[in-house]
Amino acid sequence: MSGSDPTVASLEPGLSGSLNRVQGDPGDAPGPPQPPGRTAQPYLDELVSIPKSSGPGFSLRKLWAFTGPGFLMSIAYLDPGNVESDLQCGAVAGFKLLWVLLWATVLGLLCQRLAIRLGVVTGKDLAEICHLYYPKVPRVLLWLTIEVAIIGSDMQEVIGTAIAFSLLSAGRIPLWGGVLITIVDTLFFLFLDKYGLRKLEAFFGLLITIMALTFGYEYVVVRPAQLEVLRGIFLPYCPGCGREELLQAVGMVGAIIMPHNIFLHSSLVKTRAIDRSKKEEVREANTYFLGESCLALFVSFLINLFVVAVFGQAFYRQRNEDVHNKCINSSVSRYANIFPLNNATVSVDIYQGGVILGCYFGAAALYIWAVGILAAGQSSTMTGTYAGQFVMEGFLRLRWSRFARVLFTRSFAILPTLLVAAFRDVTQLTGMNDLLNVLQSLLLPFAVLPVLTFTSLRPLMHDFANGLLGKVLMALIAGLVCAINIYFVVAFLPTLRGPAFLAPLGLLLAAYLAFIAYLLWTCSIAHGAPAWARGRHGRFAFGVAPEPPPGVAGSG
Repeated sequence: MSGSDPTVASLEPGLSGSLNRVQGDPGDAPGPPQPPGRTAQPYLDELVSIPKSSGPGFSLRKLWAFTGPGFLMSIAYLDPGNVESDLQCGAVAGFKLLWVLLWATVLGLLCQRLAIRLGVVTGKDLAEICHLYYPKVPRVLLWLTIEVAIIGSDMQEVIGTAIAFSLLSAGRIPLWGGVLITIVDTLFFLFLDKYGLRKLEAFFGLLITIMALTFGYEYVVVRPAQLEVLRGIFLPYCPGCGREELLQAVGMVGAIIMPHNIFLHSSLVKTRAIDRSKKEEVREANTYFLGESCLALFVSFLINLFVVAVFGQAFYRQRNEDVHNKCINSSVSRYANIFPLNNATVSVDIYQGGVILGCYFGAAALYIWAVGILAAGQSSTMTGTYAGQFVMEGFLRLRWSRFARVLFTRSFAILPTLLVAAFRDVTQLTGMNDLLNVLQSLLLPFAVLPVLTFTSLRPLMHDFANGLLGKVLMALIAGLVCAINIYFVVAFLPTLRGPAFLAPLGLLLAAYLAFIAYLLWTCSIAHGAPAWARGRHGRFAFGVAPEPPPGVAGSG
């Protein structure tokens, strides 16, 4: 390939026409021209029209038309895994790590901004772009890693929903029963999906409102010290913090930025009718989508802040014996025995967190907490289902029915969770949440590196490619993510006992690092190192290869 590649020459500013001409992929063969903005939609076939503005400047009507994808995306910042990370952070470090929550949300916004830009400019989502650029083996490996992330997220939803039903029923519904009830999510989701995209987005808005009201109620009841909260948000310091607090900070970053969420957002923005032949409309769509995402993530930040501040104020360094004695004399005394009579610092999770709130602030606080957890669980399962469908169709060009897709993901999520719920206690179930947060963090480079690669590729993005500042900033974020994962591995290795675990873990770690090195290599090519390209990887420097002559089969 050279700089005069015919694919590059065929691209006009603001268009992505050559993306429909991929080597050996008949599914992308040229066809009849589509109306402006009407690219092929994988799953959400409905397009929302954008009203024409009467003049230049900001328009509330347009913002409303663009509102929806950002709030669906923000659900991943509010799932049960995030809530558990929040309350543990408050109980372990008080208000000292609120600034980590703030900056993790900002980092998440920067990643989502790249996903928005990729989907708006090209008319294709991140999974589809990966299909066009990566050879078959790395493409399948990427798909598998994102599927694992989606299944892990769905497991957190199952755990959260099961615990919520247990708390709401005062323990009458066992944990395994709560897990089985989540099967109903499938039928409810399929029923709701028939009523159109805007109604679905409104339902997600309702769930977010429920979370804001329930967790906000806990915040008002506990009344954290406002000055200390503000200091924790804006002063990046952590006096007296040790290894435990550092692990909580690292876990919070891993819980907030979800890998499959980047793929999801790049596809959700395609549900708006945008004329990509007009650079002004593309730029306007990027601006409004970014503004909506800022608003959505601000709301998610407030909800996460409520949880951290509540547990930072009321339960920072509380002892088990103190909590036990408080519960004995409360209206929820039946839960007192889950806290042993010792002087150890209380270990909190989403189950014990609800119980503690009930012991200190009355049964209403417990039930309201459970409603918030239930809303978080129900919303996250739907976004996970959408992400799974987009990823499967983009990477593999497989279009499954809604029922088959939900059944596939939910089966993988329910089976291990059901076994733990049936044969272990709730502490083992919530302990799975911690492991799943670690898993999400470990898989994050497989979303951040591809989206950084393609949004920096000028033949693909044209005038909307990342500038120097954007490249440097996102490279720092990618480096931070990799550093966090290395810290996780280093912290985890000493906990292993016996050489039997070290050999398979060593092989898995080597494969993990090798794949990240491959993604870094292709990212470097896209960032201006074409001499590093070999074979088909030349497209990372100059764009997608032209369509082969008739009768010539393309390689995978």
